[in-house]
Amino acid sequence: MKSQKFPIAAVRACAYSDSVSKTHYDIIISGGGMIGSSLACTLGKNTRLSNKRILLLEAGKEKSYSFTGKYSNRVVSLNPATHKLLNDINAWSHIKNSRFAAVKRLQVWDAISDACITFGDENAIEDISYIVENDLLLDAVSKELKNVNNVEVIYNTRAKEYSLPLHNEDKVQITLENGSSITCSLLLGCDGFNSHVRKAMQTQYVTWNYNQMGIVATMELSEEIQNVIAWQRFLPTGPIAFLPLNSKQSSLVWSTVPDEAKKLLQISEAEFVDAINGAMYQTYQHSNIIDTATKIFDNFVRFFNWPVDMSRRYPPKISRIEEGSRAAFPLGFGHAASYISKGVALVGDAAHRIHPLAGQGVNLGFGDIICLNEVLGNAVSCGSVINDLSYLKEYETQRQRYNVPTMLGVDGLYRLYNNDFAPVVLLRSLGLQATHAINPVKDKVIDWAS
Repeated sequence: MKSQKFPIAAVRACAYSDSVSKTHYDIIISGGGMIGSSLACTLGKNTRLSNKRILLLEAGKEKSYSFTGKYSNRVVSLNPATHKLLNDINAWSHIKNSRFAAVKRLQVWDAISDACITFGDENAIEDISYIVENDLLLDAVSKELKNVNNVEVIYNTRAKEYSLPLHNEDKVQITLENGSSITCSLLLGCDGFNSHVRKAMQTQYVTWNYNQMGIVATMELSEEIQNVIAWQRFLPTGPIAFLPLNSKQSSLVWSTVPDEAKKLLQISEAEFVDAINGAMYQTYQHSNIIDTATKIFDNFVRFFNWPVDMSRRYPPKISRIEEGSRAAFPLGFGHAASYISKGVALVGDAAHRIHPLAGQGVNLGFGDIICLNEVLGNAVSCGSVINDLSYLKEYETQRQRYNVPTMLGVDGLYRLYNNDFAPVVLLRSLGLQATHAINPVKDKVIDWAS
């Protein structure tokens, strides 16, 4: 039986050469973004995979990063597990020599009820997360990739079709736009939430839009501060967050409804700054019932000497934004029913997409990398082939057991806070107070996020 062929708009490619130097590879990684490049570097540095030929394909041009005083408006919040991975592959050394911000404390609160929860301590040794510009992270991994001997990287190469293996076949064939073909034993799809690899797999994909836009910008603070706290306030229209960059600047991530987003993109910079400060400080009308219930619960907590939010801080005021740094992007949810098929596996946004309110999207992708690297290493160590379906199934099972609850939890938070119905506000406010007061529950949340 002939293998199935699926037309695609583009297959990723990227390179330190202008053309493919081999016709068959053990592994081809489709997509040279943060996840694809990090996966290539991680697999290339896995000593158990040192004899495997790996190709990283990226359809776009090789990005050049120039270190300047101006920050990019797109940043990621990396949890300790992701930080460890980047450190293990030596990419973190390049980031460390450039710039990043360590988050020591996180404060989250409800704009309607003022219920609050905090994590960490600004004077602690341990960091909660690390704020890094997307472009800088990609540049750091790309630099380290050049030190990996068994990984070839090619840019500006597109594909016309994928031919996925069926039954007794054991190779994936990729036909490029120039008419040439390459094959691999294992294709790894890291080509984003519109993944062509996923479409070629014909797996079911559950997706919906949140009817929200994420607005980003680089902000200048009104005064120089220690700036090691990440702030997030849940507004009736969506959460707004300040992520530290340095003692004078923070990055904005503001999720709101499309009409408001369009307005915020069109108003003057001075008006936009006023809107940001208003979103963080505006007082909303409180319900007497909710205020009474939260005070009663607060007294209950004090009676048992449990932690209360006495350590609440106030976020910094914003004086201006970096010119030209305002931008917006649509927010949505997506999850592939299957992460694997014969000779294929999905990684990162190709497999799952979530709301940015918990800062877990990219960390789920790096979690995929950690797991897949271990699974493929185990397969080779046990004398199996690199595309052994039983090992790929282990990857899928492990990651879905973590990703699905996390995604549903984040989606639940979005829906819980995108509601100003008084009983719902009361429920979430008491839940926030309880989570803050009960240390074992709070520790579980921290473990989940890291």
